Parts: sequence; structure tokens; C-alpha cells
Amino acid sequence: MRNLWIFISRYNAFFLFIIFFVIGVYLTIKNNAYQRSVTLNSSNEVVGNAYERLNVFKRYLNLGMVNDSLAAENARLKTQLLRITTADTSKDVKVIDTITHQQYTYLAAKVVKNSITLRNNVMTINKGSIDGIKNGMAVIAPQRGVVGFIRDVSEHLATIQSLLHKDTRISVTLKKNNALGSLVWGDANFDIRKAFIKEVPNHIKMNVGDSIVTSGFGSFPAGILVGKILKPNVATNDNFLSGEVNLFTDFATLQYVYVVKDKHADEQKALESLVKPNE
Repeated sequence: MRNLWIFISRYNAFFLFIIFFVIGVYLTIKNNAYQRSVTLNSSNEVVGNAYERLNVFKRYLNLGMVNDSLAAENARLKTQLLRITTADTSKDVKVIDTITHQQYTYLAAKVVKNSITLRNNVMTINKGSIDGIKNGMAVIAPQRGVVGFIRDVSEHLATIQSLLHKDTRISVTLKKNNALGSLVWGDANFDIRKAFIKEVPNHIKMNVGDSIVTSGFGSFPAGILVGKILKPNVATNDNFLSGEVNLFTDFATLQYVYVVKDKHADEQKALESLVKPNE
């Protein structure tokens, strides 16, 4: 306390100046309309800027929640789009109110772990068996592109065998003529933005820029854009052609994915299991 009084007494002139200065400013603002209006406008601008910065910070903190809600909404809209585009009008073309036979639905999931530098890459998502996730389900990217297949499932989590994996093969077609092929990755090229379309019949002509889409054979719905041909018509030793594909999916920046639920998957597996391989 004694040191405080010594400090105040030593700098009393400075403190008196501050006190009288504040009083002078207060009286000036109070008794003069112009100075009062200028001060109010300036203070309002300062306070407004402060609130704006605070709101920006709050919005930044809420980005995770906003992204989750947007991903869920996009999944719902994609499901509605499938419902529209798969309407079955074959029974009677004159019927206006057609019955929709929807085979696929989408479930949004957040990527909680992802690897892209390995030979066999796997990612983890925050959805599991409690959400209806099962082994073998297809996974696609939010905008366009394929991601891989569901591998292992726990109650609240699941792993995805990425396209960037030596055992992943996806049935695809050339969009222009529906020529079938298989999409694989890592054949002497471990670039995460490139893959190969293989087993294309050698009479098919591929051109640079040709679009590659999913064939519909397997867990993926037909027509999902996969990528574009970068280097076409690479000859192989088995009477088929191969081509290098520039992938649409950017695996390095994936934060959300859509798991594709096929309503007919269990029925198809049960039926196909009745067929003996050597028959």
C-alpha cells in the first residue's frame, strides 16, 4: 500500500491531467451538439465493427454444425433426385401419377480419418451399423466421383476401402457408348488423382476427354461421373485396351461422403448365392 501511495504522489500531475482531460471531454461532448453527434457516430462504428468481428468468430465456431446439416440436406436432395429419375412408367404411359420404385438412398457421413499415401488406403467415417451401414455398400463423393466400398462396421463407425487400394475394382462404362470396363488404381502409378480403366474391348475407340461413369453393375447406381480419359487406347497383352483416367474425386480434401444404400442388395446376394459357379 505504501508503495502505491508513493507511486501516486510521484505521478500526481499526470493523474490529475488525465482526470481533468476526461472531465473536459465529457463537458465538451455534453454541451455541444456537433461534438456529441461525431462522438456517437464514431462509437457506434467502433461497436458495430466489434460486433461484426465477434459474429464472424461465432460463425467460424459453428462451421462444423453447418457442414453437417448441409451434408445431410444434400443427401436428402440426392435421394429425392433418385426418386424422380427412377420412376417406372412402363405399366401405362398414360398414367400421370406414376409409382416410384426407388432402389437407392444416400446417407451423409463425416470422414474422421483418411489415408492417401499408402498402397492400400482406408478411411473411417462417423456412421455405423446403428445407422444401417453394412459391408459392401458403395460410397461416393459429395459433388461427383466415387470413393470406395464399406469394409468393416461397428455400431457407430465404419471403414471404407478406398478406390486408392489394390483390391478395389469398380465397374464403369464409357458414357458415350456404354462400353464396359473396370476402374483400378495403383498400376505403376500412385497419383491420387489418376486411375486406370481396364478390360475395355479392343474394338472400342477411346478419346481424350471421354467421360467415365459407373455402370450400375455392383453397389454403385448407374451414371455417377467418375472421371475423364487422360491417355486412351493403351494396348495390353490380353486383347483388351486400357486408359488412364483423371479422377473427379479429390481424396486429399474429402471431409464428407455419401454412403449408398441399395434396397435390393440383400435380395440380390441371396439370389446369386443359389447359383453354383460351375453350372
